[in-house]
Amino acid sequence: TRAGPEIGVASTKAFTTQLVAMLLLTIVLGRRFDLKPETETDLVRQLESLPRQVEDVLGLDEQIRELAETFADKHNALFLGRGAQYPVAMEGALKLKEISYIHAEAYPAGELKHGPLALIDADMPVVVVAPNNELLEKLKSNLQEVSAREGRMIVFADRNAGVSESEATRVLPVAPTDDCVAPVIFTVPLQLLAYHVAVLKGTDVDQPRNLAKSVTVE
Repeated sequence: TRAGPEIGVASTKAFTTQLVAMLLLTIVLGRRFDLKPETETDLVRQLESLPRQVEDVLGLDEQIRELAETFADKHNALFLGRGAQYPVAMEGALKLKEISYIHAEAYPAGELKHGPLALIDADMPVVVVAPNNELLEKLKSNLQEVSAREGRMIVFADRNAGVSESEATRVLPVAPTDDCVAPVIFTVPLQLLAYHVAVLKGTDVDQPRNLAKSVTVE
């Protein structure tokens, strides 16, 4: 992936660049079929707006750093996402375990009752990705299930999603964005969260223990 040098072992910009590359590939393939010109124009416009949108979400850095303090003494964490945001949740969980050495698991929010719900209590941080899309109401139902079991949540939510804060739920608003680029936008704060937790724990962010880039080590 042409993302420039990736200094840290735990790739970050390579992941988001691959998401962009996949969207570009989708546009190219769409031209061979029935992608409407106006749809292609809109997709390209969304891609062009990514730098500005990423800058906006980086504005959450200080809030994320403060929230990271709630993770410093934890041993487990759960990440939830629905639809296209499930792989984003997986990326967030992977980064947390790679650089902070906290066991983290990602799960489709709609599958909570198939196991993860049994793990949730006041000592299990739950990180949720909540874009404003057709799955939002179902996701809110999942949030209620977590809340009913005294789970403590950090929710990265579209500003227009209407996700409410409570004593046990912190909501960090993300500027409204199109579904096609939302995975890129929501990945960034999850990576930042992992970074700040690792810094607080005093781990080596760039060279985590026991890890190496698979392209350089057999």
